[in-house]
Amino acid sequence: MEPDDRSRPARRRVDDGGEQRRREPRRGVDVGSLAPAEQEAQAKDLCLRLLTDRARSRAELSKKLTDKGFAPDVIVRVLDRLAEVKLVDDAAFASQWVHSRHTYSGKGKRALAMELRTKGVAPEVAATALDEIDSDDERARATELVRRKLRTASLDFEVDGPGGRSSERDRLVRRLVSMLARRGYPQGMSFDVVKTELAQAGSEIDELLD
Repeated sequence: MEPDDRSRPARRRVDDGGEQRRREPRRGVDVGSLAPAEQEAQAKDLCLRLLTDRARSRAELSKKLTDKGFAPDVIVRVLDRLAEVKLVDDAAFASQWVHSRHTYSGKGKRALAMELRTKGVAPEVAATALDEIDSDDERARATELVRRKLRTASLDFEVDGPGGRSSERDRLVRRLVSMLARRGYPQGMSFDVVKTELAQAGSEIDELLD
């Protein structure tokens, strides 16, 4: 009689991530107390998981590892090895960040410079990445933002108050310039773009203010 399968000891399942999970420190374990080789293995695994989520600067990864309690010399060795194979590359990171945030989030160079600074990117590396955006690119993106705002904004103005139409037009200018300033565009460029777009909109804006 064949034995019932249920009487057989269950096999322990090990998937492809088993080895990686075994490297992770048990909850409550101080990674600083582990042997250097084990620390390096765990630190590398953590970096690879973080980089799978999105590109990160060296400073970001270093902070994550420091927060987890890895030894400073271990952090340096791991990040140096990742840099050798271009998995950690601040120049490439900065270039990708600038392109993405300018193209999809409409950020100006001033805002992008601040973001790269918070990511720990060196000033000279950030400057090289920011040079990929020239003044024409920045003005074109600012113009797109103003046009989109004019198409979609709810311009609920009362033109019967003091100043009438002129006052409300000035208020609209301030709103649009402030919007560009928050995104990191220069004030002079912002005023020029807004006034140019309002002049081109002409009668459409007058209808909104009627």
